[in-house]
Amino acid sequence: MKKVFSAVIHYLVIAIDIAIIGYLYVAMTSFNGPATDSRVCRDLRISIDAGVVEGFMDEGEVREQLRRQGLYPVGMAMRDVDARAIEEALDADPLLDDVECYKSQGGYVCISMRQYIPVLRIMADDGSDYYIDDYGRIAEQHEYATRLAVATGAITPEYASEKLTPLGSLLVRNAFWQAQVEQIYVLDDGTIELVPRVGDHVIYLGEPVNIVEKLDRLEKFYKYGLNKVGWGKYSRISLDIDNQIICKKIKN
Repeated sequence: MKKVFSAVIHYLVIAIDIAIIGYLYVAMTSFNGPATDSRVCRDLRISIDAGVVEGFMDEGEVREQLRRQGLYPVGMAMRDVDARAIEEALDADPLLDDVECYKSQGGYVCISMRQYIPVLRIMADDGSDYYIDDYGRIAEQHEYATRLAVATGAITPEYASEKLTPLGSLLVRNAFWQAQVEQIYVLDDGTIELVPRVGDHVIYLGEPVNIVEKLDRLEKFYKYGLNKVGWGKYSRISLDIDNQIICKKIKN
């Protein structure tokens, strides 16, 4: 009797082991196999790191771009969604950088990206009209809504990229100067004037060098000088000489 009981226990243990192995095999194959990938993509989740100001692209434009290229994943079987193709297509856009695309549990396709940040609009004397970003790259874009300072005058693309990018980057990252500077004018000799939104004066920067030091000096003059004597006293404020501010009074 004991032998029969032991034999039953032995076969029962074997049966349980086989059942566990079978369950694990089914669970693993159902998780990794085609059945999971046959689920339909429920939605596209897009994360755009725009930085200090709004960029050129928004979520709607990213979706439309994928539709035009036949890569829009919503409604597709997850196994048919090519995350690498989506990533490469968006990464080829000159306005976007550092694009990552992956599929997540629950039927979602996720995209994260950084976009180049526009810092100035260029409207040169030769009729060219474009934006430059924080890397000095030119973006042919005329539907950008965020308010930026406009640079006019004798500007070539090379001058814009090399000389104006540091100034534009400073303006968009400094709340005071972003609100104060309305226009940048480049004279024929390459020197720069700034037209402020407040006050009747023109700011002469001279050569576009030591910009941070020059604007720091001017900000202190605004606080401790113009706030006392009045913003309508001078027609021109020059900062081109180191450690000096030269002002020209408005004639009565």
